[in-house]
Amino acid sequence: MNQNTTKQAADTNAKRVVHAYVEAMNAGDFEQLKSLFAPDAEIVGVTGSGSVDYAMPVWKALHEGLQMELTIDDIIGEGDVVAVRFTERGRWVGPFLGYDQPTGKPFDMTAIEWFVLENGLIKRRWGVRDSAAQARQIGLVPKAA
Repeated sequence: MNQNTTKQAADTNAKRVVHAYVEAMNAGDFEQLKSLFAPDAEIVGVTGSGSVDYAMPVWKALHEGLQMELTIDDIIGEGDVVAVRFTERGRWVGPFLGYDQPTGKPFDMTAIEWFVLENGLIKRRWGVRDSAAQARQIGLVPKAA
């Protein structure tokens, strides 16, 4: 296998892992989702940063409380680095991060995530999304301080 073919295979494998991440997230298959991450993975997102165990309750709340579903709009990869632009859709149907009065309203927004893989597993994942737009769409009213 020449160097170019090896690089293309690495690009494809990294993208496959990210596709598996999206499939597991959309299905609410949290065991599968966890298996895609290195044991010492770091996840950085809107609510903070930490391990997979830190992120898991947030991901469960997104799936269960907001019925979140990701659609890949664009995916690019080079070696073990993958960037994805998603459309994130859902509806507020249950408790979500301390808010327990769902409105049933839908949301639709763009989200971007950046992945770094190591040995075929996600080592780092950064996510950005417009949480303020999401809150406005679903009618989430911030709690008084």
